[in-house]
Amino acid sequence: MREIQAAKNNKIKALKKLHQRKYRNQSEDYLLEGYHLIEEAAKAHAEIKEIFLDKRGLRLWQEWVENHQFTYYLLSDEAMKALSEQPAPQGIIALVQKSSNFPSDFSGKWLLLDNVQDPGNVGTIVRTADAAGFDGIFLGQGTADEYSPKVLRSMQGSQFHLPIFSGDLTEVIAEFQKIDSKIYGTKLDPAAISYNEVQKNEDFVLILGNEGQGVAEDLLQLTDQNLYIPIYGKAESLNVGVAAGILMYALI
Repeated sequence: MREIQAAKNNKIKALKKLHQRKYRNQSEDYLLEGYHLIEEAAKAHAEIKEIFLDKRGLRLWQEWVENHQFTYYLLSDEAMKALSEQPAPQGIIALVQKSSNFPSDFSGKWLLLDNVQDPGNVGTIVRTADAAGFDGIFLGQGTADEYSPKVLRSMQGSQFHLPIFSGDLTEVIAEFQKIDSKIYGTKLDPAAISYNEVQKNEDFVLILGNEGQGVAEDLLQLTDQNLYIPIYGKAESLNVGVAAGILMYALI
């Protein structure tokens, strides 16, 4: 165990950069905060490089950390506050290596997110996909980064229960088409049908789009069928996280 006292310590300053997406992309590492999430990462055999504890964290989790033989540091309260993005740090932060694998099997139930920008929405959708037993998720361009602190907190560990990938959704859809998966988009137009009219399939893809603009038109041109959720009241639309939950459970 090594100790870091100063909030302006060079290691702390370097780690803080991982709160920004460009530095996470450069290093292929990210920060994970809170015992529950770190425990889920350990169960999933994620590559945990280092653990950072304050005095409270040392008291609560030193034995767990040492049992897993993780390299760990003891931070002063000031150093922990500098590293944490939470107003009241939980006392434990992990440096974790990003996952870089790519699916070899595209069968099953998949979700594609096109430019879904709100971290809370992305996290909620991932948790719902986990609960609904989906086989994987692809995050398209413009979608909130799965490794951002806000998305990580919102996913609550579900990212360790089902695979999440990033990629060009046009190319990804082509992979699903090779195995004849049904491709469903979401759009309210004359050619769309209500989600409750869809015949269920073992292999399918559901595409959800931007909070304001929906799924991009070029992706909708690649779908087998576009779906909508009927609105019986006066609301103009549903939150994308709510819509995702309705559609996922209806299609499984």
